Amino acid sequence: MIFDTHAHYDDEQFNNDREELLCSMADNNVGTIVNVSAACDSCERVVNMVQDYPFMYAAVGVHPDEVGSLDDEAFARMKELFKRDKVVAVGEIGLDYYWDNESHDIQKKWFIRQLELARELNLPVLIHSREAAGDTMEIMKEYARGLDGVIHCYSYSKEMAQEYVKMGFYIGVGGVVTFKNARKLKETVEVLPLTSIVLETDCPYLAPEPYRGKRNHSAYIRYVAEEIARLKGVTCQEVIAKTEDNAKKLYRISC
Repeated sequence: MIFDTHAHYDDEQFNNDREELLCSMADNNVGTIVNVSAACDSCERVVNMVQDYPFMYAAVGVHPDEVGSLDDEAFARMKELFKRDKVVAVGEIGLDYYWDNESHDIQKKWFIRQLELARELNLPVLIHSREAAGDTMEIMKEYARGLDGVIHCYSYSKEMAQEYVKMGFYIGVGGVVTFKNARKLKETVEVLPLTSIVLETDCPYLAPEPYRGKRNHSAYIRYVAEEIARLKGVTCQEVIAKTEDNAKKLYRISC
């Protein structure tokens, strides 16, 4: 079944139909979802939410746009959440120079602190990087050696993707790959082996064609699998099976 490695179901866009939507996932061939926090106030929400759904797991971390709310006290509270059941990764963490909500120095500081936390806890990381290719790679080479995880919502060159794969990371592919103008991502998918790719939605954002611009959710991930299958010249079922295997291996989920 489909494994959505990166979703944000605590988002307010799901407030009106979250329960109904999540209960429909099995009927849409979605077997597992990792619910990912982004801000300090979302960390506990995602951990609490996954306790109610056997097919959901949590990732805890603070997105680069939100690290201004972090301090040692908040970081300690966040760290406590990793003692809870079903927390399988540190994320979403990284750098974002597109929005530039926080200074680059503050972003780098908390990116490194959260990488160090992942090393301490022996957990994978979910990396956000937007218009920060050089600094992200530099930090990853220095602080993420020996870690594994996902380069989430990948948007850089195929050559850089191959470098991340050599470092032991998966490339996260979502709805953007279905867009006609997503040339770089399509080229990346073409050159990478399926063993290096995982599926993700980033919902409620980045819905694939034919739902581009609308609220995204995990049932739409099949369109991502279909486009990857087309680019790779394989069946959609092969894409679903292999990416599910990759994700289970990454998150140490045996069921």
